[in-house]
Formats: sequence, C-alpha cells, structure tokens
Amino acid sequence: MATDAFAELGLHQSYCRAVAELGFTQPSDIQRQAIPHLLEHKDLLGLAQTGTGKTAAFGLPLLQNLVKAAANIKNKLRAKPRHPRALILAPTRELALQIDAEMQRLGAGSQMKYACVIGGVNQNPQVKKLRGGVDILVAAPGRLLDLMNQGHVDLSETKFLVLDECDRLLDMGFIPDVRRITQQLPKERQTLLFSATVSKEIEKLAKELLHKPVRVDVSPKQLTVAKIEQNAVMVATPNKRAVLEHLLREQSLTRAIVFTRTKHGANKVARQLNSSGFVAEAIHGNKTQAARQKALANFKNGDAWILVATDIAARGIDVKEVSHVINYELPHEPESYVHRIGRTGRAGAVGVAWALVDGAEISRMRAIERLTKERMSVQKLDIELPKVADEPKAPPPKNKRKANDAAAAERRPRKRRRTKRPASEAKQGGKASSERDSVQPEEQRAQSKGQRAQSSDQSQSKGEGTKPRRPNTSRRRLTEAMS
Repeated sequence: MATDAFAELGLHQSYCRAVAELGFTQPSDIQRQAIPHLLEHKDLLGLAQTGTGKTAAFGLPLLQNLVKAAANIKNKLRAKPRHPRALILAPTRELALQIDAEMQRLGAGSQMKYACVIGGVNQNPQVKKLRGGVDILVAAPGRLLDLMNQGHVDLSETKFLVLDECDRLLDMGFIPDVRRITQQLPKERQTLLFSATVSKEIEKLAKELLHKPVRVDVSPKQLTVAKIEQNAVMVATPNKRAVLEHLLREQSLTRAIVFTRTKHGANKVARQLNSSGFVAEAIHGNKTQAARQKALANFKNGDAWILVATDIAARGIDVKEVSHVINYELPHEPESYVHRIGRTGRAGAVGVAWALVDGAEISRMRAIERLTKERMSVQKLDIELPKVADEPKAPPPKNKRKANDAAAAERRPRKRRRTKRPASEAKQGGKASSERDSVQPEEQRAQSKGQRAQSSDQSQSKGEGTKPRRPNTSRRRLTEAMS
C-alpha cells in the first residue's frame, strides 16, 4: 500500500494519507533517498530534474519537522507576524505558485499558514498575509528582497531554507540576491539545495550554504528523456512561420509548446498563429502576472492548445499531455534545450520535439548534440517553400567537417598585421563588447520596468479563420503533477 511505502521512510501517517489521496502509490527515487535524511534535519544537495517529485521530497519532511519544532512552542502552530518559519526560494513566479499550491495540498489539515510572494502583482495582499503570521513562505527572490527592505519580512527566526531549481536561479542572475537573503537567516538552520545540473558555481554556493550535507543524485545518465523523438528541419528564418504552421497542421498534436528566444518573438509568433486560425497564447516575463496565469490556465484547460513561450516556461510549468515541443529558435545554451523538450514525454508518455534550424543555428544544434550525446534526425517536409539566399543545408558528417574546415583555412586570406592598441583602449573596447552581449534576466527586467506590460500582451486577438483539425481530446481540467 502507498501509506506503508511512505511510512517506511519515517513519515507520519497523516502525510502518508495525503500523498495517497493525491494518487501517489510509491515514492519516487528522489523521495526515497532524500526524505529519511531530511527527517533527521540534515542539510542536503539534491540533484534531480523537474518532474521527479522534488516538491514532495522536501515538502513532506519540511511539514513534519515544522510540526515537531512547534510542539514545545507555547502557541503551538501559531506563526509570528512577519517571521516565517520556513522559506522556499524559486526562480520564477510560475514555479513559486506551483510549489505553494503543492505544499498546501500536502499539508492539508495540518493548520499551517502559507504565503507566496512574487512580482507582477499587488503586494498588499501578500503583506497582509505576512502580518497575520506565516509558517511556510514561498518566494521569488526579487519580490522577497523588496518586502524585506520595506520591513514586511524578518528572516531572523527562519529555521528551514529550500533553494529549488538552483541552476535556474544561477542562469537568471539571482545568486547575488540569494546571498543577500541568506545573510539574514540564522546560522542554525536546515538548508536544502536542489538543482538539475551541477556546475562550479553551484558547488561553490553549496559549500557556502550547506553544513555537512548529504548528496543525493537521481539525475539521469542521459540528459534527455528517452521517450522523446528529436527531429530537426533545416529552414531559413523567413520560412520558419510556414514550416511551423505545417507541423502544427500535419502532426498528431494534443498540446504543443513553441519556444522562442525573445519576448517580442513570442508575441509575434502567437499573433501570426492566431491570424492563421490556430488558438495560441503567449507567456513571457513582460506580461503581468494576471496575464501569465490566464494564458497558462487557457493552455491547461484546452481553451488554447498552443503555448508560445520564452525559456521562463522551460522549468516549473508542469502540464500533462503536451505531445510536442517545437523550438522555433534554438536557445543560446544547450542546457536550455534539454529543459525545453522536457515539457513533453512525461509520465511515461511518448513525446516529440522539433527544431527549426537556420544557417546561423547549426553550431547551436551541434552543441546540443554534443551535450545530449544524441543526433537530431534531420527531416525533409513535404512542403513548398520559396528559395532564399541563406537557405541552410544539413550539417555535413563529422568525418567530412574536418576536411572542409582545413580547406576553408587554406582559402582564408592572411590578415595584415595591425598596430597594437594601447592597453587602456583595448580594455575599454572589451568592456563595451561585454556589455552589449550581456542579457538581463527576464524576471529582473520585468520588475525593473515596473511591470510595464503592453495591453496587446494581455488581450491578444484571435484569428477569424477556421481552427485546423486536431485530435478529439477531452477538455477536462488537467491537474499539475508533482514537480
């Protein structure tokens, strides 16, 4: 029985019943390995991807430890105003909301008080909750720092800290904020750090924040999900729209996520799809939180069957029955591709991933293949496209590429020797180039701009054409899986 399986990990019967009611029959690998250590109040470095049951892995022992910690408190489970007892940090608003909802489901009947503080919405309701006392606070770093600076949050009595999707916190530039937040926490605490990948920066942060941690690694040997079919189409950028619409019409789709590199690109692609008779929503960091939640809700309940997203949706958004992921543009970082396609092929289902690759993206495609140790299957579609000057060709096999590179080097003209610039001038030039190439994280840009969302983002017009045929799938509301 499920209750027995979870009880063997040391969980109280009430939490065993909670997971059973949520439909979980057996603990996942991360839950089986992490929960016993966490119940013993050990720090932990957990290596696991989204969809492995991480939220329950840290949420269940956190709830049980909080109850035990409150047993000797005079007012028992009554949290002090502005002083949360536990803090969970997440990189995106969507993931924070998802964790908050999952914690409330896991802790149903425990009398715990919860709050979720994120940007993009009015802070007053959040402040009101904090004043009433909060046991478990789920937060995005930017909004939490704002509330701390305003005196609405005091972390001096927070004895439990969870950093979820720490590699994403790093990618989005939040680690300095994380360090400022953790400096306000008591040294005597339990700290958990979860990440899908480990880098030198993550190892450094773990060394700073964790005390004699237990390391739990359930990351797969292969970075991609085995049941994801990976395809590529070599297509010039001007023809990507036609290829995308062809795939959406011809493939056996239930739900599809289309990834772009920029917020402007997401809006543009969504508008184009809607004008062609598809039903699409866009989600990215410049939308208001209300608009983002509405777009995601429409996608989950089937009112829209295409979600056009930036990488903000690559983590933490867990939607069942996503049959296809289409990379309209390949990401700069190959790791982001892995997280993108991980939105499909979940819970044992077969997923399909497509990449629309122009000539400038071939090097990114090769970098992805080196990371995943898998080759994308380059497909030729039965579609007539106009010839354009930069029409890309399929990359040559590896054994031919070296010869081609050598031949190109022979043809390359020798560069004339130039006078060396003064060191000061070279330094300035390098700095300017670095600043041009840097990209501010989406969440931070949105907050720094005062959440200036365009009205067009909030109400995208839908096309007048007839909606293309798609499989007859149920419109029932889908529940989110445990992250």
